[in-house]
Formats: sequence, C-alpha cells, structure tokens
Amino acid sequence: MNYSISLTKLAGTLLTLVLLSGYTCVVGQATAPLRLHPQNPHYFQYQNKPMVLIGSGEHYGAVVNLDFNYKKYLKATARDGMNTTRLFTGAYIEKLGDFGIKKNTLAPAEGKAILPWKRSSTAGYALGGTKFDLDQWDVAYFARLKDFMDEANRNGIIVEICLFSAHYGAGWNYSPFNPINNVNNTNEVKSVLVNTLDNGNILAYQEKYVRKMVQELNGYNNFYFEIQNEPWAESPDKVMTRNEFGPANDWKMQYQVVSQKSDEWHRRVAQWIIDEEKKQPKKHLISQNISNFSYPITEADPNISIFTFHYALPEAVYANYHLNRVIGFNETGFAGSKDETYRRQAWRFMMAGGGLFNQLDYSYSVGSEDGQDTSYEAPGGGSPALRAQFKILRNFLEGLNLIPLRPDLLVVKAAPGSTTYSLSDGRSQWVIYLEQLSVKGYPLTLNLPKGTYQAEWTDVVSGKKLLTTTVTDGVLAVPESSRDKVVVIKSKK
Repeated sequence: MNYSISLTKLAGTLLTLVLLSGYTCVVGQATAPLRLHPQNPHYFQYQNKPMVLIGSGEHYGAVVNLDFNYKKYLKATARDGMNTTRLFTGAYIEKLGDFGIKKNTLAPAEGKAILPWKRSSTAGYALGGTKFDLDQWDVAYFARLKDFMDEANRNGIIVEICLFSAHYGAGWNYSPFNPINNVNNTNEVKSVLVNTLDNGNILAYQEKYVRKMVQELNGYNNFYFEIQNEPWAESPDKVMTRNEFGPANDWKMQYQVVSQKSDEWHRRVAQWIIDEEKKQPKKHLISQNISNFSYPITEADPNISIFTFHYALPEAVYANYHLNRVIGFNETGFAGSKDETYRRQAWRFMMAGGGLFNQLDYSYSVGSEDGQDTSYEAPGGGSPALRAQFKILRNFLEGLNLIPLRPDLLVVKAAPGSTTYSLSDGRSQWVIYLEQLSVKGYPLTLNLPKGTYQAEWTDVVSGKKLLTTTVTDGVLAVPESSRDKVVVIKSKK
C-alpha cells in the first residue's frame, strides 16, 4: 500500500469535512478584525488600510425576516459604494405598520420571523406561531446569520451587530424575552426595565444570548457589536430642550439623556462580550448608542471603542473628540425624504471628525432588495441617487491623506453667506466643506500659515471638479455654484 498517497487523500477528505462543517466563515476574511486606527483612533483600520464607514441600508431585518433576500441586498449596497450595514439579531422585532413604515423589513409577515431561539410546541407567540424556548437555539437561524456574514464579507461590508433595542412600549409585546412569548416563565417587568439590571431572571437569558452571539460570530472580522439601539428612547434620566421654537412635547425638539440604570446595564453587557472573547481567538470592537442629536459623554466605559448617536449633530463629535474613539452617526430619519437633507447631514458629521455614518434607507424592502423602490411610505428617506452621493463622500474621504486630519475650528476666519466644517493636519492640508446659504457666493477668509497654497473645489452632488485656484493673502475664491461643495487646500512647494 502507498501510505503517502493514502495520507494525502485522508488529509484532503478531512479538509473537505472541516469546510463543510461550518468553518467556511473564515475563508476570505481579512487577517484581523476591524479595529481603531492606531495613529488616529477617530477612524478605523481594516485590511491594514485606514477606513471610514459609510452606509445606506435596509431597516435592520435582513436575517430575522425570511422573506428578505439578503444576498441581493448586500450585492446591491456594495455595488452602490456602501461599506457598512446595521443588523438587529432577534431580541427585538416590529409589527407591520409600526412607526408609519409600510414596507418594514424588521416586521416579518406572519410565519416569516426567524429568531435565535427554537420554537416550542406551545401556541401563542404574539406575532403568530408557537412560543419560543429560550433554553434551545434555532440551528437554522445561526446558519442564516453566518451565511449573511459570509455574503457581507464577500461584498466588503462591515456589519454592525446590534444585540438589543429599546421597545418603545408596545414593542415589548413581540419580544421573545416577554413571558407571554416563551415557555420559560421569564419575569413580568415593565418595558422600561427590560434593558436594565432590574429585569429579574431575564438578565440571565440576555447573558446567555450575548455569549452565544460572541461564540458564533468570533471567526468573522467584518463586524463590531453594538449593545443597544436607542437606549435613551425609554425612560431617559433627563430631557433638555433642543429647539425652543417647536412643540415642547415633540421628541425632535429634545435632547434625551440615557438613564443611569441603562448605562449600568450597558457596562454589564460589554463585560459579557469581553469575558466571552477572552476564550476566543479574536477580539472585536464594541459600540454604545449614547443619545439623540448630541451629548457630552460622562464616565466613558473603557470597553467601548465606538460611541454612536442618532439624528446626530456635528456637536456630538466636537463634544466627545477628546475620548479618542470613533464617534458615529448610525441612524438618520424623521426629517422628510429629500436626498439633500441626508447628504448634508453626512457631510457635516464626517467633516466634523466623525468616523461612521449610516442612513436608514427605505428604498430597500422585501421584493425590492436592490434599493430601487422610491414609492415607500416611511418617516425618512433613501434612494439610488442619495447612495450615489454618499459614494462620492466615501471616495472623497478615502482619497485624502486622512489619518493626520483633525477637526479645525480656526482655519475659516470668515465665511459670509455660508456655513463651513473643516479638517486639517495644521501644516500642509486643509479640507473645508461649505454649504452656501446666500444666492451669491462670497470668498472665504482663512487663517493659514505663511506660504503659497493651491485649492481644488469639488461639487459634492456630482463629484465633478469645479475650480482650481490659489489662496492669495488668506482669501479663497468660492465657485459660483450655489450647491454645497468641498475644497482641498495644499501647500505649494
């Protein structure tokens, strides 16, 4: 017998079995997980390159909604130049019609929801079908989750794995942790206490779920964990007026400060992730959603690498830049459907020093996973045209020498008729985003070191170059176009 040939065949057979048994998730992966850039932790590093995350994605239900074709979706969003998406993993789903969203991917049709837990034989789940058994995992769910992650990796997509969400009162009725939806006799608690340490025996099931997610996803590099979506939306410790000219009871007029109870629970969940990853070969970033609009973070958890805001203002970056971590804007919406609104939000935030922007894009839905459906009824926006503009933003930022850049609030001395946001290295590169408010454009007056400078203006809607000029005695001409634009200024040698 030729033992060398037999051993070769045996090795090949074993390799095939390994690949078929679920280890394919590591094939084609980068050499290390997404991390903060070591020279500038306000941005990411992936595959040994600096990275910003720019996305415009579906409403987070790609895996839990069996009707949703996530392969088509991920190919489409990557084709449009996006490199990130958010994913809710099953602790929270919605009911059709919630929040005025007619085509809601996070609200599966009856019988089309798949969650991490196996169904029992007991009828009575609030959204149809049998109740869940929190002591048993659904193998089919984790196969679907891993297939989604493999497909995301193939398309160069970084996934935000969002483990929990606020329940907004009524949403608690659909949660598998609610005692009416499981056979495990979880404690009856108020919705506002579910994601706190005062939730009875639910806490143990939450821990088990988090650790399972860590175990199942550890082989992947193309994701980070976010603990909870919008913790500030339920029982905030303090509500402050943001806009005195609007209705006082409208949440869009308020800063909502996350409660201390919620923050304590977040720290516990982060520690579960850290502890479980100590047993695993790879370590992943953890994100905490802080507030709507802006908030100066207090007692930042050292286990958190990304702090995110919804409907964020540039002030969210400025107030927290000293933390030396990524500040992200990971959900837009509730501001109409105009592309211009969300394009400007993205440019303002990223040009303030943000490292992550994600648009909630309602042009994606079941049957329209390519994002071409603009007939949606929803409280936000999204369109192919908007994604094309986000692609221009991403390409522009990636084309810069990004890592030395920091927010620069002093370079623009005067900007008549315009608002500006600036980044610079303070020596040889300045980048200024300008929104023109006046009908006529006026020159900028700049604070620059003595020297000779060349400036190149770009239209942020089309990506076309508008004007190449020089800065003379600190004065920079602005192109006639009334649309928002960006200029890169470099010293001439």
